[in-house]
Amino acid sequence: MNNVFIGTYFIWLLSEIVLNRMLHSKSTDKQGADKNSLLIIWIIVVAAVAAALFISMSIYIPIAQFKAIRYIGLGVILLGIILRFVAVITLGKYFTVDVTIREGHQLVKRGFYKYFRHPSYTASLLTFIGFGISLNNIISLAVVVVAVIAAFKMRINIEEKTLTDQFGEKYTQYKKEAWGLIPFIH
Repeated sequence: MNNVFIGTYFIWLLSEIVLNRMLHSKSTDKQGADKNSLLIIWIIVVAAVAAALFISMSIYIPIAQFKAIRYIGLGVILLGIILRFVAVITLGKYFTVDVTIREGHQLVKRGFYKYFRHPSYTASLLTFIGFGISLNNIISLAVVVVAVIAAFKMRINIEEKTLTDQFGEKYTQYKKEAWGLIPFIH
């Protein structure tokens, strides 16, 4: 693995650590909604990434035979990072890495939130897809994507219950208007 791969993976990890360290709920926010889902996501993600790396070193079942596929994967990771930050910036002060409702919380339906209820998760999923592609191993890609989708789905269920409790019919209607995690799937 060369420095381009190590550097891209480091940027990806650093971006997640920065979000995790800077954007937690505050004591003035509603507490208890998260149900430790952030910790569960981190555990699943670390295990899935480790498994994908191990598989890619043990079993060679390439996604494609051309070497550029691995660099395409790095590009997808970088695209996912950028889109995730755009989603975070769009949500602004209402974005936290743990599920909570902030004082004066508003339902945001602009930018990516016009089309996706959870664009930050969608963009993050894109980074994991890119990671699987960068390993150029179909089994590694499947392992990491399935695990991350399962973790995000668990988290989205918690988040959507919290948002429905907060916004009621307004959020229920929004669920009919915007995709959840994956385009064309509500």
